[in-house]
Amino acid sequence: MPFKRKRPEIILSQEVQEKLEQITKSRTESAGRVQRAKMILGYSKGVTVSAIARQLSTNRPRVERCIDKALQLGAITALDDLPRSGKPPAITPEAKAWLVNLACQKPKELGYSFELWTNRLLAKHAREHCEENGHSSLAKINRGTVSKILNKSDIRPHKITYYVERRDPEFDRKMTQVLHVYKQVELIKQTGEDAPPVTVLSYDEKPGIQAISSTATDLPPVPGKYSCFVRDYEYKRHGTVSLLAGIDLLNGQVHGIVADRHRSREFVQFLKMLDSTYSKDITIRIILDNHSAHISKETRKYLSTVPNRFDFVFTPKHGSWLNIIESLFAKMTKTFLRGIRVNSKDELKQRILKWIKEINESPVVFRWKWGLDSISL
Repeated sequence: MPFKRKRPEIILSQEVQEKLEQITKSRTESAGRVQRAKMILGYSKGVTVSAIARQLSTNRPRVERCIDKALQLGAITALDDLPRSGKPPAITPEAKAWLVNLACQKPKELGYSFELWTNRLLAKHAREHCEENGHSSLAKINRGTVSKILNKSDIRPHKITYYVERRDPEFDRKMTQVLHVYKQVELIKQTGEDAPPVTVLSYDEKPGIQAISSTATDLPPVPGKYSCFVRDYEYKRHGTVSLLAGIDLLNGQVHGIVADRHRSREFVQFLKMLDSTYSKDITIRIILDNHSAHISKETRKYLSTVPNRFDFVFTPKHGSWLNIIESLFAKMTKTFLRGIRVNSKDELKQRILKWIKEINESPVVFRWKWGLDSISL
């Protein structure tokens, strides 16, 4: 009398069967998944459990467990181990909370020289003080476990994220004033006036531009040898210069001078250059920050000689991001100044002025967009 199975048959869809056959032929799948796929395929084709065990050099209980799991949960799910309860956690939730609380304090507050925690230092402190705080489960904690606990709590005590505190009580009012100026610029552009009664400039200084020279000649790229310019590590410093620049928001023209410093006298020199550049019958409105040179006695003395000529609009403290000229300086740093080498400060000054001249040959009109929709004139 032929053998009759007590277990139900496994019925596989075409898609699942193809998936299982693909797994049995794979060279990247784990050996366990490949073996279970062969068990399920064999059973679905009528092969007995004993025969499957002999073919795969395993035992009947293992094959039976795989078959039962496939009948209960599906063939694909049966290929993997089910989640287990695992080993009971050795570190208590209270101990983890105490460790996270430690990470939220600065090491220097606990008597260390460090400003920020390292995982090694935090683990050492936890091991030394866990008993007295009633958390003996941390007696053997290492830096790897500390890292895992802090990651789950989304705590990064070894890093700093910076923010800017608003120290200007009139920040909103001054910001609105600057945005009004940008809105006026857009209206002037829309009306298309040939000779508007006012011109608007965004001004700032870029100090500390280093004049650095190489001690050896740069080597050009050579195919097959090196793909980029090759430069000697040694260099020589020749000092720094400051760029005082303003960009005309109506036509994109950049006005600038390069000096050794950026004091009141250099700022007055820049204002005099603007006064000689623009027609005498228009007002020169300048968006600038609160640098002391902009409101010094020397600057105000000059401004008194040209009444109604200049109109200063000051950005709030820590509000340099409101000044469009910062976009030009950022572009300058990433392009023109990247890797620059000169033989003297004078050469650096001449190259900066040449860069400004090249920009003015095809000027780009910068546009401010943020917050203008909420501004009405």
